[in-house]
Amino acid sequence: MSAQQQPVRCETVAGSRYALTGVLDRETVPAFWSERDNWLPKEAEFTFVLSGLERIDSAGMAMLLHIRQYADEQKYQLIWADVPDQLNTLLKLSNVDTLFYQG
Repeated sequence: MSAQQQPVRCETVAGSRYALTGVLDRETVPAFWSERDNWLPKEAEFTFVLSGLERIDSAGMAMLLHIRQYADEQKYQLIWADVPDQLNTLLKLSNVDTLFYQG
């Protein structure tokens, strides 16, 4: 990660809307995911706004798919908002776009 790129963060935007910002890649995912109990929503319905992600790679995509799995297992309603084109391309190339948007 270069000095100009920000590590990934999760911030409350309003109510049950959360913004993921920064770089979500193989360098940032392990530490961020290990802290998920501190930032992963526990509401029955929540939204992740993804427009603040500067960069995302396949590790970041996999982490987001784990969030989808978590929400499904808990019977939570998860909404993705402002999904970056880079992520949509990764999802389609990996043939997991339907898994990402289900729910």
